[in-house]
Amino acid sequence: MDYLREKVVVISGASAGIGAACVKTLLTAGMIVVGLARRHEYILNMKKELSPELSKHLFAIRCDVTQERQVSKAFDWTNDKLGGCDILINNAGIIATAQLSQKNNTQQIRDTIETNIMGAVFCIREAFHSMRLLKNGNGHIVIVNSVAGHQVPNLGPDLPSLNIYPATKFALKAMNEIYRQEFQRNKTQVRVTTVSPGVVDTDILPIEIQNIVKPAMPMLEAADVADAILWALSRPANVQLMSSKGIIDIKRPEAFS
Repeated sequence: MDYLREKVVVISGASAGIGAACVKTLLTAGMIVVGLARRHEYILNMKKELSPELSKHLFAIRCDVTQERQVSKAFDWTNDKLGGCDILINNAGIIATAQLSQKNNTQQIRDTIETNIMGAVFCIREAFHSMRLLKNGNGHIVIVNSVAGHQVPNLGPDLPSLNIYPATKFALKAMNEIYRQEFQRNKTQVRVTTVSPGVVDTDILPIEIQNIVKPAMPMLEAADVADAILWALSRPANVQLMSSKGIIDIKRPEAFS
């Protein structure tokens, strides 16, 4: 994986969970990491805990991915200071639990769509143009999805609704193919991969789900997903791994993210 060394990777939702695990894993692999997060101080705290050799390669930018201008500014900084983006890990996402059919749920639905879909649109668009203009049309975009983007889980009566969350993940699955076609149409070598883990022990799970799921269900660690992403990134430049589906805890294969 020597060719990954000193590659510039931008990670959205880098302050916790899978994003934070990707920060540590990709830094250890020798990459230069730009972490985007609303809570960018969490990334700064992470930086303090790293060795000097690794910490000098980690940069934190306060960025709400639902805000187009903030995303543009983050990539402008990356282009100006680091010579562009080689890799994007599109990871930022949230789950709402109000029933999709209940009244007064509009804000939760909008927040989930804006984060999970529009945040991806903004980040991937900026990353692609950075790769196209500054990296000779080369790069790799990884979309962190979920097995819930391939099949809607039936949680049963004891857990809350997943609201619009699975629908946003199904959208990301479709977007993966749309981007693949567009990147090819634009005559670039930018690759796109979707990684769809099962249930992962992160803060994305609302507390009402955590209280029931954690005692009863084995879960992946965020580092497991980060390792899978690193593996996808390490494939030869002529190989496009389009979808790594069903990264699960072997004790409970039907678990979802």
